[in-house]
Amino acid sequence: MRITKFGHACVRVQHDDTTVVIDPGAFTDPAALAGADAVLITHEHMDHFEESRLRAALEADPALRVWTNSAVAAQLDGVAQRVTTVGEGDAFELGGVGVSVHGEWHAEIHRDIPRVKNIGFLFDGRLFHPGDAFTVPPHAVDTLLLPLAAPWSKAGEVVDYVREAGPRLAVPVHEATLSPIGHMVATRLLGPDGPGTGGAELLVLGDGESLDLG
Repeated sequence: MRITKFGHACVRVQHDDTTVVIDPGAFTDPAALAGADAVLITHEHMDHFEESRLRAALEADPALRVWTNSAVAAQLDGVAQRVTTVGEGDAFELGGVGVSVHGEWHAEIHRDIPRVKNIGFLFDGRLFHPGDAFTVPPHAVDTLLLPLAAPWSKAGEVVDYVREAGPRLAVPVHEATLSPIGHMVATRLLGPDGPGTGGAELLVLGDGESLDLG
């Protein structure tokens, strides 16, 4: 399994001949969708789901399929036959890799802002993308795609989430709103100069950079 970061919360997961793209939103290079077999969307916010771009990709490739929650699926009228609605507790398979679904709601941004549905995807029991939530996977995972900065989080919560999730490796995502200085500060807190994450190793991937998970 190989992961490639494609801007903000978007990651491509490749296993054998199958390519899965997670959360190709408005801050993502459109090239992330090229050659994809499946697209997984955690929730409806524009930095994770860009409807016109996804529709264009579906039109360009009749074999492309989408898995997402009910709120996003409802916006994809006209291509519903190519969209599978999933939620907490569901599971499916993509190219020989089992994918299970965890979580129900987006983290709270403010009490006056209604929360939207949000799901996380766990690949082969070892790679987890939580979307916009600190959903704890059902067991310690090998690799956690870690939301680094968002209007709904603070640094202490990010550290505590890594501790609770217990991954071997944490790969930051969801950081497009950070300046280079802010990125340095946030990642430093998760490294050896920070309060400690329970032994998880932090690996920062730049856009377009890949990592083989074995």
